[in-house]
Amino acid sequence: MSDPPNRPELYRRAFERAVREHRTLRVHPERGREFLFVARELLTIPEDVERVRRKLAHSGIATERGRDFAGMSRLLLPRNPDDIPAVVRLLRDPRQWPGERVPFVQPHHGVVGHGGNMHGCPGRPPNVAAPLPDPADGDEAKGRGVVVGVVDTGIARGAATDHPKWLGGAFLPRPDEVDAAYAHDDVFALEGGHGTFVAGVVRQAAPGARLDPEKALDPSGLGTEEDFAAALASFDEQVHVVNASLGCFTQDDVASEPIRRALRQLPPSVVVVASAGNQGTNRPCWPAALPGVVGVAAVAREPDGALSPACYSNSGHWVDACAVGNRTSTYLKGRWELPGDPVVDVFDRWAYWLGTSFAAPHVAGRIAEAMTTHGLSAPAARDLLLSGPEFFPGYGPLVT
Repeated sequence: MSDPPNRPELYRRAFERAVREHRTLRVHPERGREFLFVARELLTIPEDVERVRRKLAHSGIATERGRDFAGMSRLLLPRNPDDIPAVVRLLRDPRQWPGERVPFVQPHHGVVGHGGNMHGCPGRPPNVAAPLPDPADGDEAKGRGVVVGVVDTGIARGAATDHPKWLGGAFLPRPDEVDAAYAHDDVFALEGGHGTFVAGVVRQAAPGARLDPEKALDPSGLGTEEDFAAALASFDEQVHVVNASLGCFTQDDVASEPIRRALRQLPPSVVVVASAGNQGTNRPCWPAALPGVVGVAAVAREPDGALSPACYSNSGHWVDACAVGNRTSTYLKGRWELPGDPVVDVFDRWAYWLGTSFAAPHVAGRIAEAMTTHGLSAPAARDLLLSGPEFFPGYGPLVT
């Protein structure tokens, strides 16, 4: 089913409404420098926290200590809940620190799932799709013994039953890892089913791989740096590859320190794959832009099979690979209803969606497959897949 002309715009408005209605997230709307942040929270590092507090007190800004996470110190600004970007700008100004090192400060950024998001395309829900054929006989050897961590919305409670050939026996369902998926009744939230779709893409590339889902996003595709860090520290199994189809823009495009510190806690044998984002910009998105993370852009597969750079995909020197972003995968039963849209799509376990969210898990799955096919470690399999020529400037090698 094709989208009505106004559906991307309606989806964008619905996502903006979800952010407005979120309990703690706010938008810094400066054009070309947008980011989400948690109201009243300022992050610094332990060695700078008292200097920052003294400086803010001198400026008449009261602070309280919050609960720290991922090696970061959290300050609460109860009287300045929405002024965090301005406070960060003040504290980053070298003129405030004559003869001293400028302390590290940042907002507590919000992260979004890259199936659709506030500031860019594709920004649209999935489409109804026909079922995929079952995996081919013998494909269960691809990725066998490899565990892929899926940091996302979680996986639907009934995913293994709905998709016995693709997801049956692939993961151990736990209550805190289940995607709530629905806004109400059987009507999907904006990114409900996102994690289930991503899980299916991983298994299409590596049908024998196990999955370890961890929730970092709510069903609307919203989370925080703290949520992401907590997910990375919560795997139930020893993972070999981690897929994160999510990310954040940051104030002044400074690398996310909580995400960097959380990733640093993973063993060096673990490969992290992250989507580049869907804003059609070269602005870095984190964690994809961090050194050591495989940042994945999307290419579009045309009806005739030709591949071209996806117009919505972020790209740049920080991107490491690209893969097809428009795919059919495992999904849920339910309805898609957008305010103002007369079309109601009824899904029966399968969907077609597009975004860098769905390019990244293909790369994660291919790393798992290469590990078993060639007897490689995860880093060696990654290096093998990334050894080809650049598909297009700023997109990295194509992983098929």
